[in-house]
Amino acid sequence: MKPNTPLPLDIKLMNGVATALFGVVLLMLLGSALAWVARMPQFNIRGVTVAGDVAHYNALTLRANVMPHLQGTFFTLDVNAARKVFEAMPWVRQAIVRRDFPNRLKVQLQEHQAVAYWGVEGDASLVNSYGEVFEANLGELEKEDLPRLSGPDGQSAQVLAMLQTLQPVLKPIDMTIVQLELTPRGGWRAQFDSGTELELGGGSTSDLIARVERFVKTATQITSRYNRTIEQLASVDLRHSDGYAIRLNGVSTVDTSLKTAQQSNR
Repeated sequence: MKPNTPLPLDIKLMNGVATALFGVVLLMLLGSALAWVARMPQFNIRGVTVAGDVAHYNALTLRANVMPHLQGTFFTLDVNAARKVFEAMPWVRQAIVRRDFPNRLKVQLQEHQAVAYWGVEGDASLVNSYGEVFEANLGELEKEDLPRLSGPDGQSAQVLAMLQTLQPVLKPIDMTIVQLELTPRGGWRAQFDSGTELELGGGSTSDLIARVERFVKTATQITSRYNRTIEQLASVDLRHSDGYAIRLNGVSTVDTSLKTAQQSNR
């Protein structure tokens, strides 16, 4: 037998190029076939299954509001873009979107839990349990008697944290903060459910707690001297280093940190 004669180099190169071209053509045909399948009408997104927080939405309302904005089929849909469409809806804080073969989506929703109003009266801004500001229809609130918070942009979480810190300190005198403001200069103002206005001043959280605790411990004693109740306080100023000042039905007094209250008629 004659030994196999090695193929010339040019023949090997031609065979290699032909094999590569055949592979490229095969991949192109396969890609075209897959693209054709991916665009078939039976894979168009036709439904949404909703889970999680659905107090303000259900599958029908989501489909009506979201489906027109979704582009692509089960295979071509941009899931990240779809998530943004869901999260652009009022009350939706977070959405996790997954494909559900052959033509549906599964959506896990987390809604905003409104805990306070944000800004001036009449604004549609709310604060959620994470301290984030969001916009929503106030007519859809499950609970309307929420406190009102305000402050510089980006400080909503700080204001909410201060509210949650101060409210337990006021529990012994059964007063509830209904408004809390962080001023541009870093001072704090509050209003009780009785209408009493409270000037807290600036400083650290521990400083503010100390001032409020001093007021809580002595408020009943001071107001009783004038035959009044705490609810009849018009205003309280805690910014004094040696005590606090109160205004009560036209009478202005200054309490010098557990010393004798001094009355001044104006």
